[in-house]
Amino acid sequence: MDAQRKIKSILDQLNTVMVGKAPQVQDSVACLLAGGHLLIEDVPGVGKTTLAHALARTFGLRFSRVQFTADLMPSDLTGVSIYERAKEVFVFHRGPVFAQVLLADEINRASPKTQSALLEAMEEKQVTVEGETYALPAPFFVIATQNPLDQLGTYALPESQLDRFLMRVSIGYPDRVAERALLAGHDRRDMVEQLPALLTTEELGQLQQAVQQVHVAEPLLDYVQDLLDATRNGRWFVQGLSPRAGIALVRAARAQALLAGRDYVAPDDVQAILPQCIAHRLVPVGHAGRSAVEQVRAMIDAVALA
Repeated sequence: MDAQRKIKSILDQLNTVMVGKAPQVQDSVACLLAGGHLLIEDVPGVGKTTLAHALARTFGLRFSRVQFTADLMPSDLTGVSIYERAKEVFVFHRGPVFAQVLLADEINRASPKTQSALLEAMEEKQVTVEGETYALPAPFFVIATQNPLDQLGTYALPESQLDRFLMRVSIGYPDRVAERALLAGHDRRDMVEQLPALLTTEELGQLQQAVQQVHVAEPLLDYVQDLLDATRNGRWFVQGLSPRAGIALVRAARAQALLAGRDYVAPDDVQAILPQCIAHRLVPVGHAGRSAVEQVRAMIDAVALA
């Protein structure tokens, strides 16, 4: 399989649906090729669910969609054991989490208890129901959409769950040219339904293996550690990044390098992916007056390359 040719076809197809959002599309593809879970955050109506559906169909993965609501229960995700009188046994009926891609739509409209039901699935690729452990399909991705927390009926995701998302992307409003194309063009939902699968499960595994083989030099690791140290020194953020977040950052930078057509990670790859990988894990210090993303970008400017 020609990895670069396949990656180009994936990006081209997604960009026909997500007009004018090439950076967000590339970040999302990098996230999934790195084997991570993706959080898409923005106001309603800008294409969060459309992007999630398009990713699942383009990657050729079996997916299920769950609309998260305040009354959604953990068993609505994982499944439930039901007594079957004819067999005189309890039979486990699997929930929608048993898919290769779980589209968790408006995840922060569900209660914290239901949100937490995803933790084991996202980290361990398994679920435990009534003492029994069930493995999830491979690969397994969660693509979640989230509305801004200032909207009615939303709950903040717990820090432990935010840490399980490799990346958070924001789509934003389209520019005038892109919006004119949306207004004059075909319905995006119809376009998504017609998207062909461009990858088999085996080909996806090969691309993920190619990500792992991207070289990371010692000076690059020094730079990553300098960035991690900067998040922990108290100047920029209330609490710094964990080692797990650092490992996730390197994995995402490898994927970013592969998408750029290189077999090694450059500082530009780390800088390009850094806000999407770490801003959702951090809280700016009180006097900063910036969002977490703006604070990350300021920190990048302040941390010198060796």
